[in-house]
Amino acid sequence: MNKFQICGLSLLAAAALQGPVLAADPAPAAKARPALTVNLISAEKSDWAQTLSANGSVAAWQEVLIGSELGGLRLAEVAVNVGDVVKRGQLLAQLSVDTVQAELAQSRAAASEARAQLSAAKLDADRARELKSSGSDALSGQQLQQYLTLELTAAARHEAAVARLKSDELRLAQTRITAADDGVISARAAALGAVVQPGQELFRMIRKNRLEWRAEVPATELLQLKPGMSVSVTGLDNQAITGRLRITSPTVDAQTRMGLAYVDLPAGAAVRAGSFARGEFKLGHSNALSLPQTALQLRDGFAYVFQVAADGRVQQRKVTVGRRVGDRIELTGGLDAGARVVASGVGFLSDGDLVRVVDAAKAAKPVN
Repeated sequence: MNKFQICGLSLLAAAALQGPVLAADPAPAAKARPALTVNLISAEKSDWAQTLSANGSVAAWQEVLIGSELGGLRLAEVAVNVGDVVKRGQLLAQLSVDTVQAELAQSRAAASEARAQLSAAKLDADRARELKSSGSDALSGQQLQQYLTLELTAAARHEAAVARLKSDELRLAQTRITAADDGVISARAAALGAVVQPGQELFRMIRKNRLEWRAEVPATELLQLKPGMSVSVTGLDNQAITGRLRITSPTVDAQTRMGLAYVDLPAGAAVRAGSFARGEFKLGHSNALSLPQTALQLRDGFAYVFQVAADGRVQQRKVTVGRRVGDRIELTGGLDAGARVVASGVGFLSDGDLVRVVDAAKAAKPVN
């Protein structure tokens, strides 16, 4: 037996004399640490304005098309341009008048000649009537009838000449193309020196410089809109414009199922005809249960809040949301009034996380 074997036997003997070896006690389990320190907030009920949002286009209340009633005449003057504010009867353009004035002069001469012929025929007819009434045989019945016929013919020719004169006077007046009403010129096709045709459009005018917002509203919502209600429209400068609902369309589009609501906009509003605009119809007021936006976790198209259980762990609850006013969101389902939920930091939480709740008022109180 070598020395190593002797040492091993000695150790075994010593262990046997000391008795059995006891296992070491297990270490105590580590205490779970909160994932987040949070404060709680209650869902509150408050009076909210009830609105209906819509999109639409700004257009002229009435757009006036201004053209020429005469043809074959040259534009001798164009007095206005796009953007000019005009008054009723103001000159917009002038057609050349030389041809019309020459025709007018002829008509005046023809009317004077017809007047003279009528006067002579009337004198002859009056003398023939006197002779016939006196019983004289100097004039036969056939001759009397001829004088009377000449009088009627002269009268007809005079009326025709006067009508022709009035027509040429009207044509002369129509060489002045004027504004049909107050407004602002929105388009101009008139070009100096161009020869115009009857009915040709020369100008477009926004009547009274009055604009309206034509909002597209679902057919199911049209019945909620009443003429006279207030409407808030967002202008080009992102400022709110207060308008008034004038009327809703009696029909809806068969393809989109959308109807139009016509909203009068105030003069000088920061909008332009043809521009796109968003707006809200103010339907009234209603009670709304709401929370700050920071208390909601939006994920995969759904909204969630977190309630804290007695063991300090959060429970995720799915809620349905509605309107937004400022930084608050309306809850339409999933949570009762007065229920307390995590106020902020919900983006870092998952269902079942352990949290530490602190009193927000005490946390904000300064330490002396």
